[in-house]
Parts: sequence; C-alpha cells; structure tokens
Amino acid sequence: MLREPAEIRIGDHGQVELPLSLLAEAGLSPGAELLAFSDGDGRIVLRRAEDAVRDLLRNGTL
Repeated sequence: MLREPAEIRIGDHGQVELPLSLLAEAGLSPGAELLAFSDGDGRIVLRRAEDAVRDLLRNGTL
C-alpha cells in the first residue's frame, strides 16, 4: 500500500529527521537501531538492525 510521502531535507551535516508518523507506520520508535544502505537510483533503505541480522543468519551468510 502506498502511503502519503513525507518531505524531508538533508541538513548541512548530512543528517535527516524522520517524522514520528512515518516511524510509527514502519513500526519504529525513536532510539531504534537501524542499518542504512544505498539501493541505487537515489534510494536509501533503512532496516531494523535486528531484522537484517536475523535475515543474514536465516540465509546462512553469517
């Protein structure tokens, strides 16, 4: 399901602030540990660190 996009800006030091409503939709809360990686073509993917590690263990890559 496509949701309404949140417009954010990259600050002078490369930081971004995500709206709490966006975090809530994703099941995240302030202080959550995330991994970030580039998916190419202007996309950055954020994943819960625990989910990414669990996927790696399940796939036998660790």
